[in-house]
Amino acid sequence: MTLIIGKELFTIEIIELFPNVTLRCFRDTRFKQGCLSFQLVGQMTAQDAAWRALLPSVLLRGTGRCPDLRTITQRLDTLYGASVSPLVRRVGDCQTTGLYCSFMDDRFALPGDRVLDPMTEFLGELLLDSPVEQEGFLPAFVESEKSNLISTIECERNDKRLYAQNRLLERMCAPDSFGLPRLGRPEQIRAIEPIALRRSYLDALQTNPIHIFYVGSAPAEEVARLLAPIVRGLSKKSVPVPPQSGLETGVPGELTEEMDVTQGKLCMGFTTPITNRTEEFAAMQVLNVLFGGGMTSKLFQNVREKLSLCYSIGSVYYSVKGVVTVSAGIDFDRKDCVREEILHQLDACCRGHISQTELTAAREALCSSLRATHDSPGSIEGYYATAALSGLGMTPEQYMHAVEAVKKEQVVSCARQMELHTTYFLRGESR
Repeated sequence: MTLIIGKELFTIEIIELFPNVTLRCFRDTRFKQGCLSFQLVGQMTAQDAAWRALLPSVLLRGTGRCPDLRTITQRLDTLYGASVSPLVRRVGDCQTTGLYCSFMDDRFALPGDRVLDPMTEFLGELLLDSPVEQEGFLPAFVESEKSNLISTIECERNDKRLYAQNRLLERMCAPDSFGLPRLGRPEQIRAIEPIALRRSYLDALQTNPIHIFYVGSAPAEEVARLLAPIVRGLSKKSVPVPPQSGLETGVPGELTEEMDVTQGKLCMGFTTPITNRTEEFAAMQVLNVLFGGGMTSKLFQNVREKLSLCYSIGSVYYSVKGVVTVSAGIDFDRKDCVREEILHQLDACCRGHISQTELTAAREALCSSLRATHDSPGSIEGYYATAALSGLGMTPEQYMHAVEAVKKEQVVSCARQMELHTTYFLRGESR
């Protein structure tokens, strides 16, 4: 794949290191930093979500040569302050678990020094040389990281906007894997044992496809040579990642919950047959931005600014599954009028009440975001590694051209295909 960014030419080389072990290399000399990600790709399931979310943090606790966090930090310091972090993604039907490495590009190291070689070697140690006790990970490591992961989930619960959004998706997508919590549930995490976690990991190393992504100045052949000894013998029993499936929805309706909150959270979930794999994808993205995806959107300008019906409002388009959600922070007694006004603004889009200014602002906002994709190794990795799993077949440049070509009539057509499915309301406790 060849890309033109500005006046420079870049390529993404895809190399099958072994069956179902795929390396993607984005060779780029613009950055002082490079990155390397390693992901085991599995299906998002209720029984696997928790251990997949926990695993990377346990792997980062120690290796045979670096048995604790102090020695790991010292090892990374010798690599010019490199870093390794957990990598857990949910992309439609898929959940990935792995590690993300960020490090100085070899071109900026001292004469005679190399960073990519020892960085790759250390990645292999983290993945394949964890300390073991009675055929399991060290209990102290597992218990500590279980507590940390549960705390992360509790923090999400304390963010009431995020909590309400998750509860909406859980209800709306109940039969679908998209309704499962990305990090698992606290009770599932508490039940994970060190031996079972390691067995699940060793099984995944053989049965899950492996996706590796590199951004930096090294030739793809060099990166492949360094990685081959690490992944040789892995993924022998795996099959290719299946294509993304359509959304399986639950029973439509409304759900109201009470909690000790001072501000209500209204969330509305809409379905659309348009995904990132259909021709109308770019127009649907423009619609989302125009409808509720920014400060120039109809929801923000009308529901919040003109009518002062809410404290905050916005929409999100989950393009892999064809779901649009609208979230608003409101007074408890304004649920019905805010709900009706949200539907009124969607109806305005359906009837073609879209100004050229609104359309242009939406297209420019999207293009601005896409232009930033190639501004850092991390954003490059995030876009292309996710696109490979989601089924998105466009580079950012192709995506931008599609957005710039979107017409008002296409946006109206997309709006007419949105259907309200579920409404969720979080209100204060009754006194």
